[in-house]
Amino acid sequence: MIWNEYKAEIQEINLSTITTQNIKLCILREDLNHPEISGNKFRKLKYNLIEAKELGFKKILTFGGAFSNHIAATSAAGKIHGFETVGIIRGEELENKIDENSTLRFAKKCGMKFHFISREAYRQKDQPDFLEKLQNKFPDTYIIPEGGTNNLAIKGCKEILHENCFNFDYIATTIGTGGTIAGVIESSQPHQTILGFPSLKGDFIVNDIRNLTEKENFTIFNQFHFGGYGKVNEELITFVNDFKRINQIQLDPIYTGKMVFGIMELIKNNYFEENSTILMIHTGGLQGIEGMNKLLKKKNKTLIE
Repeated sequence: MIWNEYKAEIQEINLSTITTQNIKLCILREDLNHPEISGNKFRKLKYNLIEAKELGFKKILTFGGAFSNHIAATSAAGKIHGFETVGIIRGEELENKIDENSTLRFAKKCGMKFHFISREAYRQKDQPDFLEKLQNKFPDTYIIPEGGTNNLAIKGCKEILHENCFNFDYIATTIGTGGTIAGVIESSQPHQTILGFPSLKGDFIVNDIRNLTEKENFTIFNQFHFGGYGKVNEELITFVNDFKRINQIQLDPIYTGKMVFGIMELIKNNYFEENSTILMIHTGGLQGIEGMNKLLKKKNKTLIE
């Protein structure tokens, strides 16, 4: 197994051009925890795959869209640990475009088999009758939800923070399905506030998080999603490129880029008190940049460097 204890390094970000306040901003490099099962996906899959192996399963089934980090990571983890993998992919039109899509092409190379379904059918992915049909179609299969979020994923995400993270006042993380922030909230210290930055539009995520943890030391910022999941604009791309040039750290535009942009805006607007210490979690997701650049190129937009 590859699940040795991993403690991500912490890098400080220079804020001299952003604020005159005495604020310390750092980033936790979870994106470096594994070359293919990167960031929070490494954490979410850990105990799910351990459980699947202990129960004797040889096949993993999960869900995702065209550029899903979770699909890519699950396919890689399956290859490493000897599981067959099946991806239930949103969008029937992608069936004949696998080799045109960097994420699906990578997953296929790792041995993942695909089952493409309509977007309407995909919305039923959490329904018991739909899951029962999948279980009948793919017997003896261990099913992991979209994004990997379940109790075992939260258990893994509790291991993101280590002893060097507990002196910070604020911990910031991205939000997709809510599993990562739930794990971080669970492992946080009483004096810490967890800041969540959703990549999707809508206020529903607060209730989702409350269903995953009983702790209340978190604040959600819904104003930095740039239009919703997978949506970007010139301002965000320029920010991601500038951040890389200044700090030598690559951000993805779907999750971490939006979070770091949001934190910088909050600092500029004096949201944080003097002497605050903030730790941002880099949750990986860099594999999706190639696909995003392909879309940006079609629209004659600035590319991610």
